[in-house]
Amino acid sequence: MDQINTGDTAWVLISGALVMLMTPGLALFYGGMVRAKSALNMLMMSFTALGIVTIVWITIGYTLAFGTDSSGGFIGDLKQIGLVDTLNQTVGAPGHKIPMLAFVMFQLTFAVVTTALLSGAIADRTKFSAWIVFVIAWSLLVYVPAAHWAFSFDGGQGGWIGDRLGALDFAGGTAVEINSGASALALALVVGKRIGFRKDPMRPHNLPLVLLGAGLLWFGWLGFNAGSALAANGTAAVAMINTQIAAATGALAWISYEKVKDGKATTLGIASGAVAGAVAITPACGFVTPLGAVAIGLLAGVICAWAVSQKYRLGFDDSLDVVGVHGVGGLVGMISLGFVAAIIANPAGKNGLFYGGGFSLLGKQLIACVAMAAFAFIATWIIATVITKTMGFRADPEDEIAGLDTTQHAESAYDLAGVAGGGMLGGAHPLSAMRRHQGEDN
Repeated sequence: MDQINTGDTAWVLISGALVMLMTPGLALFYGGMVRAKSALNMLMMSFTALGIVTIVWITIGYTLAFGTDSSGGFIGDLKQIGLVDTLNQTVGAPGHKIPMLAFVMFQLTFAVVTTALLSGAIADRTKFSAWIVFVIAWSLLVYVPAAHWAFSFDGGQGGWIGDRLGALDFAGGTAVEINSGASALALALVVGKRIGFRKDPMRPHNLPLVLLGAGLLWFGWLGFNAGSALAANGTAAVAMINTQIAAATGALAWISYEKVKDGKATTLGIASGAVAGAVAITPACGFVTPLGAVAIGLLAGVICAWAVSQKYRLGFDDSLDVVGVHGVGGLVGMISLGFVAAIIANPAGKNGLFYGGGFSLLGKQLIACVAMAAFAFIATWIIATVITKTMGFRADPEDEIAGLDTTQHAESAYDLAGVAGGGMLGGAHPLSAMRRHQGEDN
């Protein structure tokens, strides 16, 4: 093994742990947004992704995503199946070498959270067994090629988006955000609308849980973006402060939009805005100045808030707004780079239109966006359709109405019967009982 940089290695390992926490954070974020009768099912969809994608990644996913490329930038080779020949290998620039297994772990957490994101598009209505099959197929057939296009680390001879096209994407605006958004749209269209969509109230059942989940996502995103520098250096610092700035401005922009449009600023809005800002800065965090991050966060907060409202007009049921937040947010970030990317922030980057770089970068960013969205939508449509035609993707109507927690998992998130039996719903008010016992003791 080449001489490793211990500081860089420690930072990438910590960042991997931070990104891993994003999936439980997403589970809480999504779990609070659904109705109470399907809260556990939502949590289970994220946690099963954490288990399944790990196995897919270490067996064949990593080698296809980051193996040596001889395909013109579209897929890696099979030489590291089962992580063979990775234990004594390093990756990274000279002087910044880290163990390959640290990189494997860091990128694994990206694969997990991206796959888990898709559960939000089909919440409240999916067979759990079908979700298991979908996670295996989608993580291997859609995420792995997308990751190779955007992230491949092969001595500068990797995926076509970064190494051949020359588009900028620091931490996953294409492979994570646009990929998940386009895939979520295809998935929602194939699976269909929830029973009662547009008719029944489908409000979040636990907003404190939503805010807790959003806070964990925000926290983990600092590792997601800054860790993508693969070194404890100035670029990581730029990425981290830009992530904080964009998430903050996205949150404030979203609730400002709400206040102007509806007269009220909501807790769901501030949580969604923070996520939208973090999404949009993901591809840009290492290539823009802090003022650029402010602009991207503001744009994401307003544009994503508007985009979320359009699903009712357009008639597709993306339950938890994966398309409007992640798909649209990813587009905002990628396209914004064509305007505000600045070499002053990162000499390895490029200048956008506002910094004298002309329209060249903007054109490359648009090509990357369109290619990723088209691939993800078509591939996901095919996978979801095959599952629908074979084992069925949709839960039975009776199960959907009763709630997926009891019908799919034989559990309930809240023991309401226990509360009723021992509290004010089942008899005397607990304070009255306490006062009565105190009087008897006296």
